[in-house]
Amino acid sequence: MKQPSLKDFLNRKTAEYNQPSFIKDDPVSIPHLFTRLQDIEIAGFFAAVFAWGNRTTIIKKSHELMQAMDMAPHQFVLQHNDNDLKKLLSFKHRTFNPTDLLYFIGFLKFHYSKHKSLETAFTLGMDASDATIENGLARFHHYFFSLEDVPARTKKHIATPERNSTCKRLNMYLRWMVRRDTGGVDFGIWKTISPAQLICPIDVHVARVAKRFNLLPRKQIDWQAALELTACLRKLDAADPVKYDFALFGLGVVEKF
Repeated sequence: MKQPSLKDFLNRKTAEYNQPSFIKDDPVSIPHLFTRLQDIEIAGFFAAVFAWGNRTTIIKKSHELMQAMDMAPHQFVLQHNDNDLKKLLSFKHRTFNPTDLLYFIGFLKFHYSKHKSLETAFTLGMDASDATIENGLARFHHYFFSLEDVPARTKKHIATPERNSTCKRLNMYLRWMVRRDTGGVDFGIWKTISPAQLICPIDVHVARVAKRFNLLPRKQIDWQAALELTACLRKLDAADPVKYDFALFGLGVVEKF
């Protein structure tokens, strides 16, 4: 497929999936339950962290956690007491257990006690010259685990490019928070990070489709693969390369392309 026709095809597929109808069956439905910026951020963060495996289960467990936080995650994070935390001790999603959850709550309380938005946690390691979010992701990992007595097991739940991870779930979360368009799926509530700096979320399904279109020469699915794919997508739309995540995901997961 020649590049002009490939771009047209991917633009059509992006428009097809970047619609409000996409929301209900996707983890992005969890932050869409809220209207307050901080609630959207926290709900989206947990939904993204939980986003591996069956999407129905991811949505169910994310909603269960929001209910345990009385559907007010920001207030819960800042004002919870010991009895409130006891409600979380039975929560588990795959390998994410109460030990991990309590640390996450502790970090979020620490951060929101000093900052109005979670965006600043990702911009600490960035400057205006950064072409991508790579430094922001690496610095976020260090910042997230900067509290005392970090459970060793919890570190597996937050990826970093420094370990050559694709950082798929964090990149997806950043897409939700940063991208702004008329599709109604992504929120566009963060203004410091540019959509042009985002990295495309990549997993085996997205990689398979990307390889079919010669958008991904690399065999391994790792951080370098995410960079290479995004570089190819940037040739199609330099200002908003990650919009094509809708097309690649839809083709790979929904259409089994």
